[in-house]
Amino acid sequence: MNMDQAEVSKFDALASTWWDPAGPFRTLHEINPLRVDFIARGCQGLRGKHILDVGTGGGLLAEAMARLGAHVTGIDLAADGIAAAQAHAELGHLQVQYRRVAVEELAEEQPESYDVVTCMEMLEHVPDPAGIIAACAKLLKPGGNAFFATLNRNPKSYLLAIVGAEYVLGLLPRGTHDYQKFIRPSELIAMTRKAQLKSRTLKGMHYDPIRHLARLNDDVTVNYLLHTQK
Repeated sequence: MNMDQAEVSKFDALASTWWDPAGPFRTLHEINPLRVDFIARGCQGLRGKHILDVGTGGGLLAEAMARLGAHVTGIDLAADGIAAAQAHAELGHLQVQYRRVAVEELAEEQPESYDVVTCMEMLEHVPDPAGIIAACAKLLKPGGNAFFATLNRNPKSYLLAIVGAEYVLGLLPRGTHDYQKFIRPSELIAMTRKAQLKSRTLKGMHYDPIRHLARLNDDVTVNYLLHTQK
């Protein structure tokens, strides 16, 4: 299975904190509106679309898309995270389906079933990101849209995303990221191209830890998002 058990266990241990806006996932809470807007703009709206959120964690992105009228399924291999996501959706009376299943397995079960597939801040946590991307492409209907977000691999991203975010500012728990698993945009685009996905939009995401604000720009040296289409 395309997973790192240590990574899964790490996120399982944090499952109870997913929906704490001041907790370990505070940064994700603060960038979530920007991610949703990027996806919605790329799809010309989300209402009525069938969306798969791969690596859904506690369901932050999945719930936000469901609130915009999408039919969302979230998948993850962290059992405690899935339980936290399901409990929060039920609390808010949201119809989000959650499953603990590998994306490759789901791709065999439901090929070409989704209008949109999202895989955000997950590729840098798996042994074979290309395999994840290929499965995402298989799950898309022809003409469907896939969105990926990850971290660039260079000295600047190491200093900001690991040294700064994890050790100096404490924005993320220490050990959240492994620099060697970061992915350069050229590498990600090559993987998506091999999976028969065409690149549409590449944007950098800048996060201001002082004002707790995020914005998109053309600087992809640290965090970045890629919109592709089948």
